[in-house]
Amino acid sequence: MNPDQAILNKHRLHLEEIEAELALSVGSRVAKIEEISRHTLLGGGKRLRPLLFVLSCGLLGSRVQECYRLAGIFEIIHAASLLHDDVLDNAETRRSRPSANRLWGNHAAVLVGDFLYSKAFAVAFETGHRPFLQRLTETTTRMAEGQVLELEHTFDWDIGKEAYLEIVKAKTAVLISAACECGAILSGAGETAESALAQFGFHMGVAFQLMDDLLDYTAEEKVFGKPVVKDLREGKITLPLIYALADLEEADRAALRTRLTPEGAFPSEADFLQVLEMVRTGGCLERVREEASESVERAAGCLAIFPDSPAKRDLLQMNRYILDRSY
Repeated sequence: MNPDQAILNKHRLHLEEIEAELALSVGSRVAKIEEISRHTLLGGGKRLRPLLFVLSCGLLGSRVQECYRLAGIFEIIHAASLLHDDVLDNAETRRSRPSANRLWGNHAAVLVGDFLYSKAFAVAFETGHRPFLQRLTETTTRMAEGQVLELEHTFDWDIGKEAYLEIVKAKTAVLISAACECGAILSGAGETAESALAQFGFHMGVAFQLMDDLLDYTAEEKVFGKPVVKDLREGKITLPLIYALADLEEADRAALRTRLTPEGAFPSEADFLQVLEMVRTGGCLERVREEASESVERAAGCLAIFPDSPAKRDLLQMNRYILDRSY
């Protein structure tokens, strides 16, 4: 059994409850909003963020059954960010299906993204829990900053690792971190537990995005759910390519930039395949995987303060899964 299926099978009951709550959250008085929301939110996905929230609640003794509705918040926020992302990237597919912006246009996709953000905060407001709401507000603010940072660095062939990691932390790691930390916040476990789970989720989130960027150069399209080398086609220079470019002579980098940026000649499929081969054969992917593994190890260390329990073992397994997933 592959790692993806193993995780789905192990947490099937949690995932079924999360899915049921998500289905209840897409209702709207406007039929088109509900249609697009259902396409976006109920169209598959790992449900990693809500599952981590549920497991974090369980780690600290909360009644898991009461956590499912709130767990959906983290998937709704994630789905809203993907709607906006796909508009910015002019993406045509998402999870092996046509993207919402391709089916209904950019204007509708942006507005439904806004609708989903509002839905998430409406559910959060039901808790009446100010620290929980504050953490969500800080998280979505940082995510928006990350999207703008990424936009600023589109087709930035000179982007360095530090700037790249700032985008990774803001766009991906902070939401996974919040999902874990909020489990501690709602459980009333105190600042030590909150900080430990926040750091666990943060390092796990960095590893998740590093592996996502690696898979863009290694996975098959039918498995990954989106075209390979999709990031480069959208002008995103991620860590595998940053490492590959660093090994090139300046003249070679300039020639590549000329062929693959909008200001240059219209890039051919052969150009993209050349970059794919360069990244795959230059040792860059091994470097990225090693760094992802280091982030996974740092994440695991953050749980050392908690006694052994089934929930802790589940969180550690989810953390290790980041390195083995195929999509």
